[in-house]
Amino acid sequence: MAFSGALTLTDLNDFLTPSQACIKPVEQVNEPQDIAEPGTATTEIVIDSSGLYYEVSATGASTNVSSKGAGRKLQQAQISLNDCLACSGCITSAESVLITLQSHTEVLNFLDSIPPVSTPGHKIPVLSIAPQSLASLAASLSSSSGSPVSLRQILRRVRAFSTRILGFEHVYDTTFARHIALLEHTQEFFERKKGNGKLPMLASACPGWICYAEKAHSEMLPFIARTKSPQQVMGTLVKSWFGNRWGVQPDQIYHVSVMPCYDKKLEASRQDFYNDLYSTRDVDCVITTGELELMMRDKGWDLSQPVENEDIPDFDAEIPELLSHPGTSSGSYLHSLINSITTSHTSPVDLTIKSIRTSDYEEFTLRTRDTGEVLFKGAKCYGFRNLQNVVRKVGREAGVQVGRGAAGRLVGMRAKKRGGEDEKGYDYVEVMACPGGCVNGGGQLKPIAQAAGQKEDEEGFTRNWEESGVQMLVPGEDSAMQGVKWGNKEWTKEVERVYWHDLPTPPPSPRPHDRDLENPFVCADRLAAQVKIDLCHPTDGSLHENWASIMDEGAETQRRELFRTQYRAVESEVVGLAVKW
Repeated sequence: MAFSGALTLTDLNDFLTPSQACIKPVEQVNEPQDIAEPGTATTEIVIDSSGLYYEVSATGASTNVSSKGAGRKLQQAQISLNDCLACSGCITSAESVLITLQSHTEVLNFLDSIPPVSTPGHKIPVLSIAPQSLASLAASLSSSSGSPVSLRQILRRVRAFSTRILGFEHVYDTTFARHIALLEHTQEFFERKKGNGKLPMLASACPGWICYAEKAHSEMLPFIARTKSPQQVMGTLVKSWFGNRWGVQPDQIYHVSVMPCYDKKLEASRQDFYNDLYSTRDVDCVITTGELELMMRDKGWDLSQPVENEDIPDFDAEIPELLSHPGTSSGSYLHSLINSITTSHTSPVDLTIKSIRTSDYEEFTLRTRDTGEVLFKGAKCYGFRNLQNVVRKVGREAGVQVGRGAAGRLVGMRAKKRGGEDEKGYDYVEVMACPGGCVNGGGQLKPIAQAAGQKEDEEGFTRNWEESGVQMLVPGEDSAMQGVKWGNKEWTKEVERVYWHDLPTPPPSPRPHDRDLENPFVCADRLAAQVKIDLCHPTDGSLHENWASIMDEGAETQRRELFRTQYRAVESEVVGLAVKW
């Protein structure tokens, strides 16, 4: 299995060294034979000349395993993704080694073997792509060609490649799924404010952070939001909502997700997102931005070539496209809460932003303008270094001892005192494991190498820079982009800029029957409410025209099953002092 060259360590300060133990469980596939004497074995393992392992009798049998029937050939041990999730032996910012069935090769193998339409066994192949992945592709293309390109253009070209070359039947971006995730996220926050859960609430969209919390800081689990990430909400939409509209069952759909992060592969493989009734996952396979680009290159697809109608919004799309949620490029979870609190408050409010060391750690405080009362205090925290500081701060303010174990210990501590008054603790923290957030995920494309005389970029691709219109640097000149590698701050800023910037296009002429073209969020809110009604089946659907409305008990239970999840602590059986280095 091959991965993009983007899977590299970039900043040792953002890497938690793995321990030297793996707790892969041993599975015994056959019943043990009766042993004549206690402590003796009836078989032994030998290795033939080709390096294969065989189990042979220990009682006088020949070790010549090449002869037929001389021994039983043993299979090599395989470590699956679930084994990796169950392990407490290592923690990294991109826990993507030992992954078996989550690669672009698996996608190509499935598409090559899929039965024809209208035949038994056919599955509808669906591709969903994150806006951060679109931004990475757009930034890389703009950097190499010198011509700016919009997210909409990239989405159209990816859709053309996926449907014409690979054979996908449907291609969507995940921003509508993110819209639903933000609505449910806000709903959960206000439930916790009413006492139905612990505060501060910590974001749950980053699987790297979730795995880290489950393994190293399980005392933080009660604070983590239960709302599914956009990827998994999209899985619910594709397998359940779209499946109902298409008249097929969840196991008759093959859903592939393109994400900026390798840890999304881990997330999709969680048992929580497996449908036992139909024996299928919400997301069957996750590939990274780099893997998608590799597939395009292998298939000879030129992403720089325009496709028809790539600048025109798709008014007939099944779900809204490229919804831009103001806030951060990592999902705008914090800002969606701030916006909800601001719009629901009757008097004017003021928002202040305080940077803590870097832009990856910022505090947001919402106060009433007339009295200065603090209505809300939140933080944006990106990168493991900042993340560990926030974990300690949250634990201190919540009176929880931070450390390993199934649960933290209440220590009865109060928040820090400044100026004689208790400082208000956080109500919410938007947590992401990658420095710079999701646009800087480990699966994103690297920047174009611009060092003078260099014929290969940082991923090893041979490029003719002059023919591509790239200005070469003069040796010795200072430049922020000289010798850049993945994780470079300047490149992250460029991807961030492309993420928020869309090329200006002539405004479309509104159609008479569609009054909501000028405000796509009105359409998104209405469709989200319809999704809730279609999937949760409330007793009176006419009363639930918005996402926040409370349904009957049965429908609310279904809602939580569809759009929320659970977390569990992973206890380590490794004794640190016993580890051999």
